[in-house]
Parts: sequence; C-alpha cells; structure tokens
Amino acid sequence: MTEPATRQGPGRLLVAVYAVFALSASARSGVQIATEFSEARVAYALSGVAAAVYLVATVALVRGGAVARRVAAIAIAVELVGVLVVGTLTVVDGDLFPDETVWSGYGSGYGYVPLVLPILGLAWVWHTRTREGDGTG
Repeated sequence: MTEPATRQGPGRLLVAVYAVFALSASARSGVQIATEFSEARVAYALSGVAAAVYLVATVALVRGGAVARRVAAIAIAVELVGVLVVGTLTVVDGDLFPDETVWSGYGSGYGYVPLVLPILGLAWVWHTRTREGDGTG
C-alpha cells in the first residue's frame, strides 16, 4: 500500500508538529481543566478545543485519502479561525481571558507557530490533493 501523500516529504514534518501540539495542548489543557478550571473557564475550555483540533488534524493528515483530507482541511480551517479570533480578542482586550490559551496573542507564547501552522497545513492539504485524488499518492 502506498503511503498517503499528506504524510510524505514535508508532510512528515507537518504531521510531527501537529502531533507535538496535540500532545502538549492536551496535557496542558487537561491539567488546567482538572486543577484550575474555575479560575479561567473560557481560556481553559479554548485550550481543550485547540487540543482536540490538533488531534483531529494530526489523525486526518496521517490517514490521507479524500475523506481524511476534507476532515484535515476543516480542522485546520477551524484552527486558523480560532487563532485569528482568539489572537485578536487577546490583543484588543487582554483582560478578556484571565489566563493564556495556546492561541492567545496569535500563539506568541509558542513562537507564533499556532499562527503559521494552519497556513502551512492548508497549503499542504491543497498541494497534495491531486496526488491522492488520482491514485498516485
């Protein structure tokens, strides 16, 4: 069986970064929700949402194929919208969230990777669409 195009070449690095973010965001949000949820409910819930989005994107990129590509594109688009909305809200009104999320300040706490990652992810999904669509990926 041929490896899905979404995890070939540069896609391997993309999958690895998504997997690291899925793991780290899940661990961080899990601890925050379990121990401090009442202190910053919205921020910690958003961290949980971000973790879920990273996990879905990772699995979809690994699976490849037409359906998984659509799932990846949707998850990554949700990620981009989340980063832009939460990033803008935290810049406009820093008091809105008592604690940071992975998407606060456009991902500034993570070297802006959360802002760049969905752009690269969507570009990669777009780039690999014909390779798997025609059976050559």
